[in-house]
This record gives sequence, structure tokens and C-alpha cells, in this order.
Amino acid sequence: MELQGKRVLVVGSGISGIGAVEALCHAGALPVVFDENDKLSLEEVRKKLKPGAEAEILIGVLPEETADSIDLVVLSPGVPTDTAFVEKFRQKGIKIWGEIELAYELGKGRVIGITGTNGKTTTTTLVGEIMAACYKDVDVVGNIGNPYTLTALDAEDETVTVAEISSFQLETVEKFQPDVSAVLNITPDHLNRHHTMEKYAAAKEAITRNQTKEQVCVLNFENSYTREIGSRCPARVVWFSSKRKLAEGFYQDGDEIWQAKDGKAMRLLNIHDMNLVGTCNVENVMAAIAIAQAFGVPMETILSVVRQFKAVEHRIEFVATKGGVDYYNDSKGTNPDAAIQGIRAMCKPTVLIGGGYDKQSDYDEWIESFDNKVKCFVLIGQTREKIADCAKRHGMENVILADTFEEAFGLCVENAKPGDAVLLSPACASWGMFPNYEVRGRMFKEFVEQLEE
Repeated sequence: MELQGKRVLVVGSGISGIGAVEALCHAGALPVVFDENDKLSLEEVRKKLKPGAEAEILIGVLPEETADSIDLVVLSPGVPTDTAFVEKFRQKGIKIWGEIELAYELGKGRVIGITGTNGKTTTTTLVGEIMAACYKDVDVVGNIGNPYTLTALDAEDETVTVAEISSFQLETVEKFQPDVSAVLNITPDHLNRHHTMEKYAAAKEAITRNQTKEQVCVLNFENSYTREIGSRCPARVVWFSSKRKLAEGFYQDGDEIWQAKDGKAMRLLNIHDMNLVGTCNVENVMAAIAIAQAFGVPMETILSVVRQFKAVEHRIEFVATKGGVDYYNDSKGTNPDAAIQGIRAMCKPTVLIGGGYDKQSDYDEWIESFDNKVKCFVLIGQTREKIADCAKRHGMENVILADTFEEAFGLCVENAKPGDAVLLSPACASWGMFPNYEVRGRMFKEFVEQLEE
């Protein structure tokens, strides 16, 4: 789409929206920034823009005459696509894009797109490091916190872009076509936004929509939703499995990761040679190896980076041992399935902090996964009573409700004995108590560091 001279409505003034404005200005478009939050001031939004990035800014209510003049709408990921506001533009035949589509339209080079309910950040970061060991110009972008739109402007034909892409971002893709894609897993999450698992899974599958048989999609064989995607995927599918030997693909057998290809199996790596813990991370590593190999990186380079790679902050991250107790920060465990991986990675009696913002999740499977490891369950936030009731239905007795995060941490310290672990793995988003999971995780780490040895 030719953007020169087009009036483009950018909905949302967060990091993605501001990145979109700068990209649009570079493309010669005429951006209009709109944010429904009437507590914002024009000056606040203006300060976010880089010098030279000119845009009209509107707060609170979008005037009808402005809406009638718009040629394209670019939504920030946090803006639902099924609102009356968005539908009004759709009915007029106006294209609705997101950050990913805009950046892809403007960018150059080759693209790797990674999505899934859990493991996206770890896998994207690891793939980024593998690519950086093989290619000179690598950008790691997207849901990981670095807007794709900001790097797309500087991309050249040799650039490799590794993009972590959320279901929110995938709702608005149109021509986006990664050379290698991956759907790591699909489990219940964000149902307050997508409403049904079918719609959520369809959003994830959109990452493969425009791929061709010459391109590659890496999928998890042990997830029913990704197996379905594999049955109709337009790209060549490469499978990985943590539970069975595959005739073709990557799999875990005991403590070893193997690759099966052309009737032969080759041992690649012992999982104890990695710095990551838990089955979820073995899956992330297998996915990263598959992605990188499909992209042409030599296996020797891939495995060298894997062996050196350390856990991503906030994802089953070892913080410290204090008073004989190990402290782990899994603040990125923002849904029950992610939190299941967190508790499965523990090999000691564990005091667990859970709870937070309610995304309409069910917690039975999470509680069932505790397998008698959780000696004390401390709950916070909007969901604390809901989770407490669920835990008690499953026979848990030592369940404590805390009013603040600091109180919850103190209760963990009181209940943990030498040889135990304390795990922050909430199974819920942080909203309501914290701006994001990063702030929650860093506060946990600060509390740990303040403890005496």
C-alpha cells in the first residue's frame, strides 16, 4: 500500500503507537494519533515523539470529520479489533493494520516470526543470539519490547529480523510472511480478549497464513492445537517433541536432545549442558534449534550458543540462595499453563506466590500440577479468593491470602525452611497491582537481595 500523503489513524499512544508514528512519518504519511484515555494531555503524548516526527494528536473522543478523512487505521496491540470503534472503519472498507503489518510493509530483509502462549520471549531471545553469531545485521523485535516499526526503517536486504509476535498483533496481519515461523504451543490465555479458544488459536495460526511450501513452520507435536495447524499449514512443517521419538524432527529422549532426519537419528545435546531448567525450556531450545537450522545456521554454531545461553529475566530465573532457601522469579508465568511449567521445574518443597489480574482462566490444572511440591500457597490480587477456593477443592490446606506483594513475600520467607524454594509464578497478569510483569519480577528480586545471607 502506498503510504505517501495518506492520513493514517494510529490508535494508542504507547510504545507501539509511537513507533508506528515515526515509521509513518518516514514513509511520508500524515499520522493522526488518537488515545481514548482522556487523562492524558496533548503535551504528554507530544513529548514521546522524536524531533521531526510530526503528527496530529487527539485525546478522548475522535471527531467525526477526522474519522471521515482517514485512509488507514493502525491499532496498537492493546486495542481490541472487535469494538464498535474499529468496526466502524472496517465497514467503510478502510484497512485495519497493526504494528507487525506496518513494519513488514516498510521493512527489508528476511524475517523469523515466533508465537505461542508460552516460551515466546525465551525462544526469541535465544534465536536472536544464534542469528547474531552467524549474521552481521540482526534485529530482535516485537512483543519482546522493541517495536518492529522502529527497526524496519533501517533494515537492509541482509537484515535478519527475529520477531516475537503476540495473538493481539497477529489479529491484524494481512501480507506478513515470515521466512521461518514457529507456533510453540497454544493453551488457554487472553480469553477476556479473544472470547473463545477457537478465535485465540486462529489468531496464532495467522502467522502461517501467507507462507509458501518453500518456507518453514516449526510446530510442537505435543500440543493438540499446533498439531491441527500442521495438518493444513502451507509451509513445510518441522516438528519438535518433549514426549516421544519422532521419525522426522527434534525430540527429547531422557536427558538428550536428538534430531531425526532421513531415517537417521543424531544426538545433539545433553540438557544438563544447558543453563535452562524445566521441560518448557527444553521445548524452547528444540524450537530454537529447528528455527535456526531451517534458516541455514550451522548446527555447530547453534549448539555453541545454546550451551552458553542463560535464562531470560522473569522466566524461571534463579535469583539467589538466602538462608539455605532458593528463590526463583517466574513473573512471566502470567497464565496457568506457564505457571505449570514453573512449578514442574522445581525439585524441592516450594513456597509459591500466585494470583493477580483475572483473565477468566481456570486454575484446576495448575493446582493439580503441584504434585505435593507446594508446602505453602500465598495468594494476592484480584484472583486470590478464586484461586484459594480452587486450591481447597483440591485438598490444599496451607493457603494464605495477602493484601500486598510485600506482605506475600514476607509470608514466604516465614514459611520457607533451609532446603526449600520460594517461587513467584502467579498464573495471572500483573495489572491492578503492577504496570507489567517486569515490575513485579524486579520487585521480587529486590526483596530477595535485601534478605540477609
